[in-house]
Amino acid sequence: MRKIVVVGGSLAGVHAAESLRDRGYDGELTIVSSEDQLPYDRPPLSKEALMEGIDHERLLLHEPAWYGEQNITVLLDDPAVRLDTDSRELELRSGAVLPYDGLIIATGSRARRVRVEEDGPTVHVIRTSGDARALRPRLQAGRHLVIAGGGFIGLEVAAAARQLGMQVTVIEGALVPLARAFGDVIGSWYRALHERNGVAFRCGHSLESIDQRPGGGGVRVHLSDGSSVDGDVIVAGIGAEPAVEWLAGSGVSIGNGIMCEADLSTTVPGVVAAGDVARWYNAIFDEEMRIEHWSNAVDQGRHAAGTLLGGSDAFLTVPYFWSDQYDARMRFVGRAGAAEHVHIEHMSDDRLIVLFGRDGLLRGAVCVNAPRQLAAYRMAIRDNVSWDQFADGHSVSVASL
Repeated sequence: MRKIVVVGGSLAGVHAAESLRDRGYDGELTIVSSEDQLPYDRPPLSKEALMEGIDHERLLLHEPAWYGEQNITVLLDDPAVRLDTDSRELELRSGAVLPYDGLIIATGSRARRVRVEEDGPTVHVIRTSGDARALRPRLQAGRHLVIAGGGFIGLEVAAAARQLGMQVTVIEGALVPLARAFGDVIGSWYRALHERNGVAFRCGHSLESIDQRPGGGGVRVHLSDGSSVDGDVIVAGIGAEPAVEWLAGSGVSIGNGIMCEADLSTTVPGVVAAGDVARWYNAIFDEEMRIEHWSNAVDQGRHAAGTLLGGSDAFLTVPYFWSDQYDARMRFVGRAGAAEHVHIEHMSDDRLIVLFGRDGLLRGAVCVNAPRQLAAYRMAIRDNVSWDQFADGHSVSVASL
């Protein structure tokens, strides 16, 4: 194998390239990126970058010189548009065609957008540094920010905006924020956290349409109950979708991401996937999953590189995710989806520990301002420790919540 192409200037893509070199691969190595700047870290975009401004050099995953030192070619602002797996050629938007012996797909995901009329107001999203750069000047004290979506991105932006002195309203279709991720218990705790910090919520109502506010700038957001919310700027945080449309006709199997074997190989020889775009079987949970987490992108990128070079080990992981909002430092391990039981270990205004159980095992844990407990829970999930050892008979059935 003398020519490897990494598709995606993402966290997973860069760590895959780094791992290839670490493992002794000395052939041609090219990273193809859809963005016009070197790969950078994304989590600060919805937090520090909004409050403090964007310092792109601080966000870079590696200094520019690193790529030259590693003999890695980086093609910027030239996304992949077609993959021919029979001839092993990748076509780029510029018309360039890259032959390859091995391919790592790490194109990640893109923010879902709210549909508006062509001449309608701008609805901001937070996915790229360009998105954050466009939004940052509009976040000014005294203005009103409307956020569509009460997930983690929406709540992180809400926290940043409040700390900048803005009025903030969050619109969420569920009865509480974060309900889809963690259920009503944790969602209610986060709603209370934000309300104590001055955020207003309009929950249980979906967004119907967005117009320019009559008589001046700003937006008017119409809700499903017939009411409306006026604001100066609107941000949508309604999730993300894997960037896979360019793989149509390639033979790479798609289904809520790229369908991978346990080792992250795809349905096409010589092609592996990693990061937000990869869906694979995780034997620790006996579950197929696709994870949009920072730590997963790092670990999968490195594992996919090993698989491409001939490895066959299954990728096993206990997912890890974090979110900082105000002074609440949340850390989550495991899986909360399909939980049968929820156990509230501790709940107060400044601290929260909630456990999730399924099939008689501890499957997930949310720890807010409780770092010591986190490592123990992660090890217990990895080792398939019994739910009863943690819940102590005080768990609550999900069906009763």
